[in-house]
Amino acid sequence: MAGLTILTEVRDDSDEAEIIASIRSGSTHLFHDLIRPYERKVYAMALALVKNAEDAEDVAQEAFLKALLNLDVFRAESKFSTWLISIALNEARAKLRCVRTEKFDSLDDDAKEARVVLPDPLWDWREVPSEMLERLEVRQWIEDAVSELPVIYREVFLLRDLQELSVNETSRILGISNSSVKVRLHRARMLMQKHLAPQLKRLHLKQRWLPW
Repeated sequence: MAGLTILTEVRDDSDEAEIIASIRSGSTHLFHDLIRPYERKVYAMALALVKNAEDAEDVAQEAFLKALLNLDVFRAESKFSTWLISIALNEARAKLRCVRTEKFDSLDDDAKEARVVLPDPLWDWREVPSEMLERLEVRQWIEDAVSELPVIYREVFLLRDLQELSVNETSRILGISNSSVKVRLHRARMLMQKHLAPQLKRLHLKQRWLPW
């Protein structure tokens, strides 16, 4: 994965709408300007899902191509970035179906997940001090932990914590309820916590930010 801390270019929504309008009018050379702020995030999410750099590149390129070809059907009911991420997620799922037999549908349906009562919030990986994230060792631990998550939890974790989408945006992309998003994110963080605890305790961070 190309690092979990990803900076993106800040662009006004009105500027983005103008670029989209120009592309629709035939100025397709502006498409790269449109996707430039999201290229790294799309690739990072693809890599976290398919776990292979070459496949991730294919997923990202196919997602960008489909976004260009289908730009006329984008109705701005959501942000362009959210729409692009949903295309990339579908491409990553298609790639995984070609190379492995991971199960995408949860064994627990929405009704079961909706009945789950969540305890107090668990540790959030984003609370890791920034100076620690700069250590290649720590970044690799986090990336390994993400790659070990079951797909249904990894998808939610990537959309909510990496792409920083809202609960509503995540539920629309995945086609699940808001309750399921919250439950799956909680379980993802719980699994991350379990995976990372032994390594991070060796760095003597227990009293600084770990909750135990």
